[in-house]
Amino acid sequence: MFFISDKTDNIKEDLIKVCALLIHAAKIDENYSLEEEDIIKQTLLKFEAKSEDLKEIISKAKEIEENSNQILDFTKQVKNMEEEKKIKIIEALWQIIYSNNQADIYEQNLMRRLAGLLYIDSKTMGDIKGRLKKNLK
Repeated sequence: MFFISDKTDNIKEDLIKVCALLIHAAKIDENYSLEEEDIIKQTLLKFEAKSEDLKEIISKAKEIEENSNQILDFTKQVKNMEEEKKIKIIEALWQIIYSNNQADIYEQNLMRRLAGLLYIDSKTMGDIKGRLKKNLK
């Protein structure tokens, strides 16, 4: 099971928070694309989201992201996950950022901040980033 809680409503709430974090990363360069939303959908499906719930999860996550002024609201749930699951979310974040083949300073700054907030060491972050950049070429 991906999330700590086992109740369907709690899982959906957890997915909404993760989705809000992914949306925040997609919007930070002020260019939220369909490709980025597709990556978000695929990520949610990997993490127990039901395809019939995607529209609702994304809609609620967009609302939360628009009304929040800090990423701490989105990272609380992720921080408590197992390392392997956090890595999958970091991979999705880097995929979103590199969906346009570049990472601007705001995106790079976001990932540095997230590394600290999620307790991901810089070597792991660099390895994930490097792997994704290599796959782009």
